[in-house]
Amino acid sequence: MTLTTPEIYKLLPKTNCKECRANSCFAFAALVFKGDREIDECPYVDKKSIALVKKNNSQHNSIETEQDKLLKSLKDQVAGIDLESRAIPTGGTFSNNRLTLKVMGKNVAIDTSGKIFTDIHVNAWIAAPFMDYVINAKGTLPTGVWSPFRELPGGKDRYRLFEQRCEGSLKHLADTYPDLFEDLMVLFNGQQVHDHYQSDISLVLHPLPLVPILICYWKPDEGMASDLNLFFDETVEDNLNIQQVYTLGAGLVTMFEKIAVRHGISTTCPVH
Repeated sequence: MTLTTPEIYKLLPKTNCKECRANSCFAFAALVFKGDREIDECPYVDKKSIALVKKNNSQHNSIETEQDKLLKSLKDQVAGIDLESRAIPTGGTFSNNRLTLKVMGKNVAIDTSGKIFTDIHVNAWIAAPFMDYVINAKGTLPTGVWSPFRELPGGKDRYRLFEQRCEGSLKHLADTYPDLFEDLMVLFNGQQVHDHYQSDISLVLHPLPLVPILICYWKPDEGMASDLNLFFDETVEDNLNIQQVYTLGAGLVTMFEKIAVRHGISTTCPVH
């Protein structure tokens, strides 16, 4: 299983000494995760940790290769469909040979050759669900009935991975990044809602027009640890298959982690 940025960070000294020439240990961990830096560029990491990260980076590169193949396949499928006919079931608009959808409140368009146009950065983990949604969404409207990932029809077998990569990583960000939810509202058109599962903070994001995500966060209180859960509308698998639901969650967390790095977030990750 690929190590996440917070997991790599746990292997670092957390002194922010900058001998690796990164702004902080967390920033360095993010660079290692992306493959831009090598773990042994930190002079204080032990050999066992170096071997662990290099092994996992090799697996990560294999995953990236498979992701590239998937994106090419999806792009070819987009090129083979009547893109204009997909406007209504996706909740988008079609004009000048481009289908435009709202992704996190921003316009993202795709043309008849499968090329994506947007003013925001769309990583591969979000591009794949976006194209799959364009191809396969049935147009089923959300009902407002929320379900955790593990209770979705296809979610049980994938929940442990989803819990670690998506909910666990996002909880860490919420614990250590005080402005996370405010930034999600400002940057990504998040909508704060109330009285959901007695959480301290509830926020709805729309990464795709018919695929809303509810984030519920419970702050630590009187010796109780914090908690965070992600919920999806009960209709989500009509519009996005379960593998792409997971991929979308992982892509959003990756995006949020990059925002955190820009803010210099470098507190110690919780040990599970």
